[in-house]
Amino acid sequence: MACPHLDSISLSPPTPAQSVYREDCTQCFDSIDEPQGLDVCLQCFNGGCLGVRTHSQLHNVTRSHPLALNIRRTRKRVVKDEPPAKMTKLAIAAETEADRYDITTAVKCLECSAELDKTSPKLAPIVDGILKANTFSRQEEVKAWEQELTSCEHILLLQQQESRILSSDLGHCSKCDLKENLWLCLECGNLGCGRAQFGGVGGNSHGLAHATESKHAVAVKLGSISPEGTADVYCYQCDEERVDGDLATHLAHWGIILSDQVKTEKSLTEMQIEQNLRWEFSMTTEDGKELKPLFGPALTGLKNLGNSCYLASILQCLFDLPAFQARYNIPEVDLPIVSDPAQDLETQLRKLGDGLLSGRYSKSDSDVVASENSPEIPHQKGLSPSMLKHLIGRGHDEFSTMRQQDAFELLQHLIKLITRSQHPTPFTDPTQTFRFVLEQRLQCLSCKKVRYTTNEQDSIFIDVPIEKLPAVEGEGDRYKPVSLKQCLDNFTAQEVVELTCASCGSKDGFTKRSLFKTFPTTLVVNARKMTVENWVPRKVDVPVLVGDEPFLLDKYLSSGLQPSEEALPEEEPATAPAFVPNEAALEALMAMGFPRPRCERALYTTGNSDAESAMQWLFGHMEDPDIDEPLVIAPAAQGGSATVDPEKIEMLGAMGFGAPQARKALKETGGDVDRAIEWIFSHPDEQGDFGDDAAPPAADKKESAPAGSADLPAKFQLQSIVCHKGTSIHTGHYVAFIRKLLDTTTPKWVLFNDEKVVEAGDVEEMKKTAYVYFFNRVN
Repeated sequence: MACPHLDSISLSPPTPAQSVYREDCTQCFDSIDEPQGLDVCLQCFNGGCLGVRTHSQLHNVTRSHPLALNIRRTRKRVVKDEPPAKMTKLAIAAETEADRYDITTAVKCLECSAELDKTSPKLAPIVDGILKANTFSRQEEVKAWEQELTSCEHILLLQQQESRILSSDLGHCSKCDLKENLWLCLECGNLGCGRAQFGGVGGNSHGLAHATESKHAVAVKLGSISPEGTADVYCYQCDEERVDGDLATHLAHWGIILSDQVKTEKSLTEMQIEQNLRWEFSMTTEDGKELKPLFGPALTGLKNLGNSCYLASILQCLFDLPAFQARYNIPEVDLPIVSDPAQDLETQLRKLGDGLLSGRYSKSDSDVVASENSPEIPHQKGLSPSMLKHLIGRGHDEFSTMRQQDAFELLQHLIKLITRSQHPTPFTDPTQTFRFVLEQRLQCLSCKKVRYTTNEQDSIFIDVPIEKLPAVEGEGDRYKPVSLKQCLDNFTAQEVVELTCASCGSKDGFTKRSLFKTFPTTLVVNARKMTVENWVPRKVDVPVLVGDEPFLLDKYLSSGLQPSEEALPEEEPATAPAFVPNEAALEALMAMGFPRPRCERALYTTGNSDAESAMQWLFGHMEDPDIDEPLVIAPAAQGGSATVDPEKIEMLGAMGFGAPQARKALKETGGDVDRAIEWIFSHPDEQGDFGDDAAPPAADKKESAPAGSADLPAKFQLQSIVCHKGTSIHTGHYVAFIRKLLDTTTPKWVLFNDEKVVEAGDVEEMKKTAYVYFFNRVN
């Protein structure tokens, strides 16, 4: 009997712009590798599982989409008798899916419980389109290895100075004797050495210095030029790698014939890939044995999606915390009913919670059979959180790319996203456990009057003292270990600041000290181990000594205003919104030579977080006409009557932002969704515009209790660490070390290295490379 649904439903193959979820379910991590396979909707291309959760049937019930293509994949059995070749090129391995897997497909109608003829004229093109379409994860892999470079206005409008033959001048940098890593200014023909951080190649940044002084934007790396016309082209004004469509003409202007060139140096991207592959954490014990793989609940790895180890390490630490487990590992509660589960933050976080914590996906991968001569220890496949990564990065200049990112900045971004998302009763915001109040005490050196101010935070930065030890032959740079107590003492130490007293008028200054007014349930600490060499921030591995035993923070609790102290009079409120720049970041930027107005503008624009983010913004906005003007923050626009597109509010809502915040942000940014996201992040305390809706609930109007608790004793214990290897937080490799109760009553350290989960070996390496700490409060 013919299926009435097939005759009545109009079907079209997926377009290149449509997402096809044909690898795993959009609501859990069941995939096409499951015995029952995966159902892909023929109408909207949603992927639904057929396991216990039957998300395929749920999709049919909620969307009335009964037609589906079932895809089932089984691994071909191969004998692996030699190790794989090291990846050296910017290309995905030539091995195809057909080489690795057997694929079985069937078209069915869920309403009729009948299998349909997939070769019929109506179904065949749809099936073919689904199987050939790029999936989320495939697109991510391609982008990870092949950067899509474009040209820019500085290249398109390039005006070259009078031509001359430069052959005799191409031997070394014009400012030093370096003979490699040389960059030719295409505008004037100057030759300068590059920056030193790329791949460990020497450089004194003379090419950058020339671009800064002359305002000449475009340069090409000589050693990267090939006769086929490929080369590293960099625009210093855009601070981006670019493509020059007229490279042959521009080089010929300086007497360099493209067809005569031979590539002698690695490209920027090749060096970055090699550098990231080199920063690997040891997976063996001191005697050379492989570390023991672990499997089970809360021991599930995350597959590297291409420079995504920063995301995996943070997610592992977050989902180890009880608050995140209670919020997002709730299989007994129905998932939200939404039209596109892959684009819903709540759905994807709960999908990840189930995937990481259930243990269903934490099993050894036995698809590859090792020969007797080459035994290997099987690891798990790991989950691919590509949908969540896409959601987290949507609208963000950095996290939407495939480049390596700062794990701590990702954590801050995630906290903002989750804080702004909906948490229906009885659930609570899991990031509340990070919040606490820091109290700052100022005392005038002359009149001795004091002022106490408080600031709610979700983490602290500690600057790690850097003291290089004497060099030892055969070893790299070594640094003197410091204790966590020493770092906290420095963080809470008293210092003198230059301020004018509003009470006595003295300009002698104030003493300033910051202490905790309350403590969080989980204290997040970011250890900053940065030095600046040749204007380039460089991270160094200074061991910070932290014991595994609980320790007290009682002495860092502020006692508040004392009866013997006299408070300074309150200052009159400013007419314009005040902006107080992050003092540490401001000092670091000014020490690099940037004028104060530029520093303040950069910090304001980047959320007042840290010097590195602000510096990156500065390099990209050096030519802004108002870059040196004093920062003036205009009062918020009175846009109450302006209309806002409901679809854009819904789009921001799917990302976790409340409707009032979304409405306010869209009004402030003229309806631009990307700018609205940036506006929300830069105005964290803004309640939003409730429009014609009811006013904020009365509960919101009441003065809420301060975050955290001042109860003593304040005893904390190290629970997890995000570690990093590399000279920059934007390159290298991130892993997570987490204390877990395994088969004993004593917790052991577990290493989460992307999809590999093993019992940790070298704890000292862990402490040396620690970047973000999570300390839990214990009773």
